[in-house]
Amino acid sequence: MKLIFPATTTTALLCYLLPLSLAFQLPPQVAKPSSCESTISCVFKFGGSSLADASRIDYVANLIKDQIAAGSQPRAVVCSAMGKTTNNLLSAGEFALEGKVNVEAIRTLHSNTMDTFGYPNSTRDDVNALLNECEQMLTGVKMIQELSPKSLDQLVSYGERCSVRIMAQRLNQLGVPAQAFDAWDVGIFTDSQFGDAKLKPDYEETIRKAFSRIDNNVVAVVTGFIGHDDSGRITTLGRGGSDLTATALGAALGLDEIQVWKDVDGILSTDPRLVPQAIPLDQVSFEEASELAYFGAQVLHPIAMQPAMKCDVPVRVKNSYNPSAVGTIIKQEKSSASRLVTAITFKRGITVLDICSTQMLGAYGFLARVFAEFEKHKLSVDVLASSEVSVSLTLDKKQDTSEINQLISDLADCSEISRKDDMSILTLITDINKSSEVLATAFRVFAEQGIMVEMMSQGASKVNISFIIKSSKLEDAVKHLHACFFEENCIAA
Repeated sequence: MKLIFPATTTTALLCYLLPLSLAFQLPPQVAKPSSCESTISCVFKFGGSSLADASRIDYVANLIKDQIAAGSQPRAVVCSAMGKTTNNLLSAGEFALEGKVNVEAIRTLHSNTMDTFGYPNSTRDDVNALLNECEQMLTGVKMIQELSPKSLDQLVSYGERCSVRIMAQRLNQLGVPAQAFDAWDVGIFTDSQFGDAKLKPDYEETIRKAFSRIDNNVVAVVTGFIGHDDSGRITTLGRGGSDLTATALGAALGLDEIQVWKDVDGILSTDPRLVPQAIPLDQVSFEEASELAYFGAQVLHPIAMQPAMKCDVPVRVKNSYNPSAVGTIIKQEKSSASRLVTAITFKRGITVLDICSTQMLGAYGFLARVFAEFEKHKLSVDVLASSEVSVSLTLDKKQDTSEINQLISDLADCSEISRKDDMSILTLITDINKSSEVLATAFRVFAEQGIMVEMMSQGASKVNISFIIKSSKLEDAVKHLHACFFEENCIAA
């Protein structure tokens, strides 16, 4: 068994200390909370599955209205594209390269939604103009037989731009004053790295400036996932993009909470598809949430949490299907609950490489050569262990298999490489100060179940202990560890 350390670290960030305070007054059409109820200023974020069709648009719009009546003050609502629209747009791009232009399924979804609510011509004209522009763009792709990263970013933007216009109009019909905004209209500007753009360093200032011009009585319904570069070209924010838009707005405006609405009662103790007994967590720290996301849990992407971490604005994960559930709050402090383990997460499909030098190279020369090859082949390492003449590391299934094979070939002249596929990383989110007790329990489970630990990681992040095991043993390991740490049903010593 080898002791290894994660390649990622949590970046310490300094907060901009003077956020603009924006008051929000409820419009007269919406019931105000009673004077004895507390109110919270917030951003709401809804993903595509929450906005799949007309019935879901109506449900979410009414949910927003009910939350306002209960005391929430949403300065902005960030919306993804409706349902599978983004995937359908990507497919339309591929078909255009083959000489076929067809956006009828996308047009039908949005038209049927507007028909359901009897939208005015102004909203219909806005949405149809975007869909016509999308169709014209695809015709251009068909003609020139090219879909560049820049064009791809523009193509996928149409889904969210249509979605916010539809949601804003439904809110207005329900008596909630709302206005649709493309992200760049509220200060979301990025660099020009199409497909994986980064927010400009001054995003807090540009967001505050933009919102200073928006009536506090109006809910801004904002596209997620997209922005503008300095030349006014549409960019996409990459992984966690819609969540990042929400956290950037909430942090820049100094709001009380950023609320991300999903289809579960918050962050769970483990994947409920594997363990139906998984329980919602009341609170986790930003660092714990980052580790959970990095090692496979369906939580906010670590990049999306950075603005909230920077300005210490809590993020709450709530269930749109069960709004009364409190959800999980993500903030600087850990939960005060006395459990040994906060949560269990995992990554399947891991490849392990053991690279041993066949030459008398010192640590500097050998490791420099190894990591130069990883940079050359654009391969990202999850966890690693090293000595003067050897290094062991893991690569997840998102890495390019052909690049892995080429890397092995390129290193063959200076090393012997052993490769193990179909492995998994099983991670316990815990306080490292409790590691002795946690490890004792974990290895008792592994011994009882005949599970061999190939590698182990402890200590670098201070909040996780990770084990690398065969994927065939993962399900048993997760179930029995969960029984021990969360169900008071541990195997006998």
